[in-house]
Amino acid sequence: MGATLRALRALVLLCGFYLLSLVLLAVAVAVDVAAVTWTPGAVAGKIVIVSVLLAIPVVRGMFMLRTPKGEGPAGIPATEADEPRLWALVRELAAATGTHAPDTIVLTGDVNAAVSEEPRLLGLRPGPRRLYLGVPLLTGLTQAQLKAVLAHEYGHFTDGDTRLSALVVRGRVQIARTVGHFHAKADGREAAERARQEKAAAKRTAKGKRAREIDTGGAGITYRLMAAVYTAYAKLYMRATLSTARAQEYTADLAAARIAGREATASALREIPILATAHDFYLESYATLGIPARQLPPHGQFFGGFGRMLTARETELARMREKLPTEPRSPYDSHPPIANRVLRIQELPADGRGEEGSGPALAMLTDPARTLAALEDAVLTDEVRQFERAPEWEQLLGSSMAAGLASLDTPLHRALASHTADRPTLPALLAVIDDGQLWELARRLPLSEQAAAAQGRAFRESVRPVLRDSLQSMVLAEFSARSLLHWEFSWSRPAAVRLPGSASDLDGEAGTEAALDAAVDAALADRPDTAPLRALLPPAPQPA
Repeated sequence: MGATLRALRALVLLCGFYLLSLVLLAVAVAVDVAAVTWTPGAVAGKIVIVSVLLAIPVVRGMFMLRTPKGEGPAGIPATEADEPRLWALVRELAAATGTHAPDTIVLTGDVNAAVSEEPRLLGLRPGPRRLYLGVPLLTGLTQAQLKAVLAHEYGHFTDGDTRLSALVVRGRVQIARTVGHFHAKADGREAAERARQEKAAAKRTAKGKRAREIDTGGAGITYRLMAAVYTAYAKLYMRATLSTARAQEYTADLAAARIAGREATASALREIPILATAHDFYLESYATLGIPARQLPPHGQFFGGFGRMLTARETELARMREKLPTEPRSPYDSHPPIANRVLRIQELPADGRGEEGSGPALAMLTDPARTLAALEDAVLTDEVRQFERAPEWEQLLGSSMAAGLASLDTPLHRALASHTADRPTLPALLAVIDDGQLWELARRLPLSEQAAAAQGRAFRESVRPVLRDSLQSMVLAEFSARSLLHWEFSWSRPAAVRLPGSASDLDGEAGTEAALDAAVDAALADRPDTAPLRALLPPAPQPA
């Protein structure tokens, strides 16, 4: 489908939104006229009021004439003076693709590359172009793969996708806004009805009467019905535009293969979802590790550590590349499954180019370390930027784990506090176990119906997993409070902890966990024995 036909279809779909709104308004007017003509005055007045309230979100959606302009992802502008090599590549690929280069390049903190355009007259006239390029993407791609990614994005410029998206975006935003208005109204009615019924129930209870069950099922029902009508059209709209969006992706892939080569394009397509998954893991497990302790990695390492993790986990990443996603991320994802896109590229005739330019894409930047540090200042919030900087990753891990252990609040903590009416500490728990009250304490844990009904050995087996996890955490918290734990940081595996007094010939994490597991199992046995666990604990501090 050519650009003209795609524009026409987008315009028809947008007109359909207005037509649907006009039909609903006409129905409301017809109902009002019939009510005024055939029903008593009081009833007619209520019907007219309801129809007016329903018409307000419809009219607001219709007259939202301006397409909201998104701010785009946060990042730092890369000027040609700062990044001459990157701009040279961008201009070279723009010329090869047959379009003009973007007016602005923004370096972001995402594993993504995207282009945008601010067209005029609903996409009939071009406007300023912007290229968003994620620094984590540059960290994981080779220069050949980056070339393929950029050529893909320019394929959208060449085919007019960025200009025609204005019509599609306007329709999506207007429908979503209208549906949101109706849901907000419905939620407000439901909240008001709940408050009314709760107030009435409180009065009945104060009089010694049985309160009625709260039921808000009918509150806001007319608003939800109107929202359902627009939601149904939204699904039609999304499905109608998805085929175009996915076809645009395939076309842009072919443009990338023509410019950058078949092998580079296929490998880039394989790599991007792997990098996205790896970056999510990195942010959760490394970059934001110190947030509970209000600490950040060393300056420049919030994004800079990603490359170190990729290098250390190359074997794991290689296994992930063997299985590409065969399904879209959601039914309305504008991108086809990666496996399908790679297959289409690999079916192209061999061009003999291989993967020219195997150096890291990050090397295209003049000063990667400077860019990584500047990106933190642009992306992180003002509050987070005020956090203390750890001198090294090892100290960041230690501070984070200490903060987490100091604020433990497990189900066992809450059960122990209820059982003893005192502060839940490890010595208090061991005293409860020695007094033979462990299983009585376990009855205070949050239990399933099956576990609560169990007796004897069946009950003990059902609650042991929760007890074991919580008891191990309490032991580690005790050591941490006395600064006796040593955490071993690693880019290639989860962090390991050494208990004090661990034999140096033990195999690190395995030996430490074996000693702790054995002691915890003894304390939670059918006949509990806390002696092995007490032997691991440091002596209590003596008063001065």
